[in-house]
Amino acid sequence: MKKKLNSKFMLIAAIAILVTAVCSIGLFYSILVQQIYDDLKANAHVISRLDFEDASQKVCDQLSEDGLRITLIAADGTVLYDSMEDETKMENHRGRPEVERALAVGEGRGMRKSTTSAEHTFYYAMRLSDGNVLRIGKESGSIYHLAWNMTMLTLGVGLCVFLVCAFFAKRMTKRFVEPIEKMADNIVLVDEREVYEEMRPFVSMIKQQHVDILNHAQMRQEFTANVSHELKTPLTAISGYAELIASGMTNERDTEHFANEIHRSAERLQSLINDIIKLSELDNSDLKLEFEPIDLYALATTCIDQMQIAAQKNEVTLLQEGEPVTINGNKTLIEELLYNLCSNAVRYNKKGGSVTVITGMKNQRPALTVRDTGIGIPKEQQDRVFERFYRVDKSRSKSTGGTGLGLAIVKHIVVQHEAQIELSSEEGVGTEVTVIF
Repeated sequence: MKKKLNSKFMLIAAIAILVTAVCSIGLFYSILVQQIYDDLKANAHVISRLDFEDASQKVCDQLSEDGLRITLIAADGTVLYDSMEDETKMENHRGRPEVERALAVGEGRGMRKSTTSAEHTFYYAMRLSDGNVLRIGKESGSIYHLAWNMTMLTLGVGLCVFLVCAFFAKRMTKRFVEPIEKMADNIVLVDEREVYEEMRPFVSMIKQQHVDILNHAQMRQEFTANVSHELKTPLTAISGYAELIASGMTNERDTEHFANEIHRSAERLQSLINDIIKLSELDNSDLKLEFEPIDLYALATTCIDQMQIAAQKNEVTLLQEGEPVTINGNKTLIEELLYNLCSNAVRYNKKGGSVTVITGMKNQRPALTVRDTGIGIPKEQQDRVFERFYRVDKSRSKSTGGTGLGLAIVKHIVVQHEAQIELSSEEGVGTEVTVIF
């Protein structure tokens, strides 16, 4: 990646330098040619005032030193005077482009290979007041030499600029790729402040995703370990009691006790499997839920009726308060949420305690509250009660048959309904869980 990125930077620099050099040389050449024609025009205006017959030799010598050639041409194309050649031996110049244009519009210019000197020459011609044409010429040899020197200088400067660009491109590539290489080694150690400002959101996002992946991997590992442990306990009990019954070494009373224990362990195992399946369904991001209007008060009444036997067994009183309130949700999941909250409240309550289910409005939104007078949750553990298999009182949960997944399922259902869940608890006093839809 580093080599490819560096080569791209260098290619862009080379193209930019080459285009700049070509444009600069072309612009320089056009300016130079224009300057030559302007100089020839200025010289022509000055020379037009000279008397060629009186000052011909002096003018000829001086102009030869300056690299200029003067030609005086009659209107019919006859050469009347030339500073470098014998005009009597020169051919008619009526057909020369610059002469034709000067006779037509007053002045003309051009560049071509001279038939007399066999050199590429710049020409400027102007029509005099007497009808003759004065033409000034300058050989292009020195011009081309200057242009060549300019080209070499431009290319030399371009090469130096390219080398400087290559140096900085290498440094920029290294600095640009360095955080990515660090992320490949250990993304957690990458400091967002050490990278380009434009890369900081990318690095932060990748870093957060990496942390989330690690957390999820740890959660899956813990979940697998917890599931194995939770399944092992009832299976061991079932296997042990079944083995004792099969051995025939038990009396009728023991057999009945062992059968009841097998039944209790089987129920616990079934409850655990059902909760795991439910969590798996809720974890499915493609799960499509059907929402409908639901009366929370009526649903709470049904849940209380279903929980009466369990409440009486634990010597807990079930109460209902509030008013009818309607939400838009999935009825099956809301029933599951209510059952899990009430079941937890009954299971972890005190003898003679109570569980109150309240429906109504809170902050102008429908709300469901389950309040109990149970053992409560220590403050340091309140943030973890919605984790899978987390139990506040592990010894008591074993005896009450809790799987440790009830509140985890509640949290998932709350998320599916885009609701909020609030928990307040005081150890030894009770717990209150509120879901705001």
